[in-house]
Amino acid sequence: MAGALPDTALPDTAPRFIISDIDGTFLDANHRVSQRTRDVVARATAAGTHFALATGRPFRWVLPVIEQLNVRPVCVTSNGAVLYDTAADTVLAAHTLDPQVQSEIYYTAQEVLLRHGGAQLACELPGTSAFDATEEQFIAEEAYSETPGLDGFGIMPTDDVLARPAVKLLLRNLSMTAPEMYELIAPHIDPQSAHVTYSMNDGLLEFAAPGVTKALGVAQLAGQYGVSQDATIAFGDMPNDIEMLRWVGTGVAMGNAADNVKDAADYVTSPNHQGGVADVLERWF
Repeated sequence: MAGALPDTALPDTAPRFIISDIDGTFLDANHRVSQRTRDVVARATAAGTHFALATGRPFRWVLPVIEQLNVRPVCVTSNGAVLYDTAADTVLAAHTLDPQVQSEIYYTAQEVLLRHGGAQLACELPGTSAFDATEEQFIAEEAYSETPGLDGFGIMPTDDVLARPAVKLLLRNLSMTAPEMYELIAPHIDPQSAHVTYSMNDGLLEFAAPGVTKALGVAQLAGQYGVSQDATIAFGDMPNDIEMLRWVGTGVAMGNAADNVKDAADYVTSPNHQGGVADVLERWF
């Protein structure tokens, strides 16, 4: 496992494209962007370095973070399924799961988790604006919510949820952890049909179209910006960050990251609540 590596593990040359996960990475213990982090991002972008957030969040949950910064970048959301322009409130690209695959995932999971109470279903739809009604972008079967009708979800029968192409399918089991669910379900998911990951330890798995990860969106943006792969740096803390940390020139895991995320990284910084992102970026900016 990667340890607290010396600064020599970081390149001498400043990155030309910075990408950061949000929760457990870019935000501090108060779920805010710290002043240090805000300032170093401002200095980096003023120097001409590109910046983006890459998150498992749907794009409608990105603006409260962006509003704390001096930039309005294109962000990678829904684990790479959606590229969202925060300045124009525009979805630039969306990758969806085939409804037939969604049904296969759901019913396979119900069978695998039969002894654990099964799983509850929800789906994130592509959407067009962060200001669309939540019930038009997030649909779920009634069992997904403890207070159906009050959570703002679009509640509908299971088969109707499965019938709409989604950028992310979510399966929840509150009696299990996400790693426990992953260990049982992932072996039954063909990578050619869907990608499965998780972004929190609570019992929630996230499914996307095959090959759709944060790395996909980051690679697309790097290409658009004319930035070579070795001039990119990314920060993350959970398994949904692994592909991104492996793709970029320098992958940085937070001190609070899961062990398998640290294994995938080139460098381990301090935890998010101690300003780990700023600790690294202040080396250059």
